[in-house]
This record gives sequence, C-alpha cells and structure tokens, in this order.
Amino acid sequence: MQRTTRTFSIDNIADFKNNLLSWSQQFETIIWLDSNNYQQKYSSFNCALAADDFTSIKTDYYNAFQKLKEYQTITKDYIFGYITYDVKNDVEQLTSNNLDYLDFADLYFFQPKKLIFIKENKVEFLYLKMVDDEIDNDFNTILEYQKSELKTDDAKNNSENIKIKLRTQKEEYHAKVAKVKEHIYRGDIYEANFCQEFYAENTTINPIEVYKHLNQISQPPFAAFLKLDNQFALCASPERYLKKEGLKIISQPIKGTAKRLVSSIDDQQIATNLMRDEKERAENVMIVDLVRNDLSKTANIGSVQVEELCKVYSFKQVHQLISTVVSEVKETTNPIDIIQSTFPMGSMTGAPKVSAMQIIETLETTKRGLYSGAIGYFTPENDFDFNVIIRSILYNSANKYVSISVGGAITAQSNIEKEYQECLLKAKAMKHVLTNAK
Repeated sequence: MQRTTRTFSIDNIADFKNNLLSWSQQFETIIWLDSNNYQQKYSSFNCALAADDFTSIKTDYYNAFQKLKEYQTITKDYIFGYITYDVKNDVEQLTSNNLDYLDFADLYFFQPKKLIFIKENKVEFLYLKMVDDEIDNDFNTILEYQKSELKTDDAKNNSENIKIKLRTQKEEYHAKVAKVKEHIYRGDIYEANFCQEFYAENTTINPIEVYKHLNQISQPPFAAFLKLDNQFALCASPERYLKKEGLKIISQPIKGTAKRLVSSIDDQQIATNLMRDEKERAENVMIVDLVRNDLSKTANIGSVQVEELCKVYSFKQVHQLISTVVSEVKETTNPIDIIQSTFPMGSMTGAPKVSAMQIIETLETTKRGLYSGAIGYFTPENDFDFNVIIRSILYNSANKYVSISVGGAITAQSNIEKEYQECLLKAKAMKHVLTNAK
C-alpha cells in the first residue's frame, strides 16, 4: 500500500526523540523501537515509532505463523508486532498450562497509520490514509510538544510503595535447578534456560515514565516500548533474535553475563575474565551450534557462518558474551518460514531445543508469554528485525499486575548459587526503576 513520505532535518534530535515518544501516548496502539545509538554493525535506524493501527492480526498460538504469513503477504506493507514464547506450542506441538496474569494474545501485528523513523539527524514520516497537511501538522506539534509529567495520585503512591515478590523462593529455585542438572547428567539435555518471575500485585505504574527511566540507565541496542490498550512491555533488551537484510540472515545470541564495576581497571578485568571463562563460553558455544542448525533449515548450502564467537559487549549494567551467526537464503524464501524454523530462539530455550522446552515448562511456575518472545517489524521488501524480550517489565493496567522475569543457562558446570545471583543481577535495573519511580 502506498505511503506518503516526508523527511525533515532536525538540529536537536534528542529533544525531538523525547517529544515524539511522549506525543505517541495519545494512541491506543504503539510500538517504539530504540537502538540508543549503540555502535552495532547491523543497525537500520536510531529509533522508530509505529502508531495507530489501520489493520491488525491478533491470535492464539494455533496456526499462528500460518495466519501471520497470510496477513503479511496480503498487507505488503510495514507491520509491527510481537510473537510470544508460547507460539512454540504451534511450532513443536507443545502445551503451556502455567499461571498467566498478563493475558497477552499469543501473537499480534498491526499495520500502522503513522510510521516515523529517526536516522541520524533526519526524521522520516511515512503515513497511510492521511488528510491534507497531516504530516506537517504532526511534525510541528511534536517539535513543540510539551506534556505535563505529573502522574496520577494512584500511580505516584503505588510507585513509592511497590512491593516486588519472588514467585520462586531461593530454596525452591535451588531445588529446581538441581533437577535441571539431573536431566543434564542423564543425557536428556546439554543446557536449559531456566527462568523465574518477580511480580507485584494491585499496582499502578506510569508505563512511559518507568520505561524512560529504565532506558536511561540501560541504553541497550534493542529497547522497545509496546502499548496495546491496557497491556504494556517496557523492554531494555540487549539481544537481537533475528534480522533479515536482503538475502542475509543475522542472529546474535547472548550467553554469558558479568556485572559492571566502578573502577575502569577492575571493570576491564572482569570483562576479560568473562571472555576467558570456560563455563560461560561453553554456554555460548552450545547455543551457537543450535542457531547454526536452525539457520541451516532455510539457508543456501554452505552459507551458515559464525562472524563473531563469544565477543564481549559492554552495556550500562552488565558485560555480555555475544556471538553473531549469519546465513544467506534464496530470494523465494518466505520471511515467516525463516522465523518459524528458528523459533523460539535458542538462547531462551536450551539444547536440544524441544527437550529443554519440555523440561523447563514443568519446572517454571508462570507462563512466559511475552517474556522471551520477540518484538519487531517486517518491511514491504520482506526484510525484518526482532529483538529478544528480556530485561523487561510487563504490565497489565486492568489487572494491576507487574511482572519481571529473568533466567540463565544451566549446564553441567553451573554453580546453583551463582546462577541465582546472576538472576538477581539481571533483575536489578527493572526492580530499581519500579521502586524508584520519579
């Protein structure tokens, strides 16, 4: 479908970006993607805003990818949305019967009426079904946009007194990880990503302000803000799931985490130690092998390559070991088939993938839902880019329920207490912004 396009140059891009995100809150449906200008090889833009759905698809996991394929093929336009972890049930004929207080649909995509990209100092508007001068009017409104940052009394009071609870107590976590290790010793699996939930009930938060605070202290390359009526995802993800750029496919799994330190000398040392850590590298390499196998299902023969293996990337809160695996596909390969053949991402499951998913489903207490799924978009040219939904706060304002999930890879070498402490480290930024809301 034809979009009307206008491009503007901006002097103060940071102010415009902040105004744009605040201005977008008037719409019931938005997805905001932000790279935070992180220096990464495969970045397409600084940030993107998709707002106000023209058409959409919302479905449970049954035949979800087939329905998405039909929608994407018919629409032939930009579509933005998410795929929850539980779409695995369609891919591998599995089930999910755990607790779910967030109630996200298993898959949702929409064709935005208003689409705005920021690239360097340029702002590009791509609008559908616009009225006369709508782009110019919106641009000028955003440029001068001023919105009161005052929260409602309920939101303010609850943010000051929010009580975050553990769904799985420490002793129970130890026992469950011990069970994962028993499966590893028996040869059922090599590795499993076991997750736990922190949550708050009867809680009202200001989603956009909490997101801004989380993004400010994290500044990750795959941040996202999702608003879908009363459901929100405030995402500070450092991880890319999958990107298609022409005929090239890029996956960048993360396995291996170390905390940042104040002293630059100590911080550099802990990063070096992470790069050399045999256990952390083993975790990463196992997932790289899994990703190579997944990509080979749609790749041209001989095209699967590891561009980077266990490279240390540093973020505001943590150092991470990230590998980059790439492949090439035929021009006739459907983009949905590429995603379906690799979903869910190996970094959030384990190896072998199906056995790991079956085991962690019996041990985890809550349904993952949007957590460890993916948020992203398709272009009219059949390219796409999706993150991994980690380091995120999920919120249902109707249920007044806030959820933070974190996890880690369990291998034969895992020290259970260290795995528990790694979960606390990963949850630190999200817990901080919730209990220190402005």
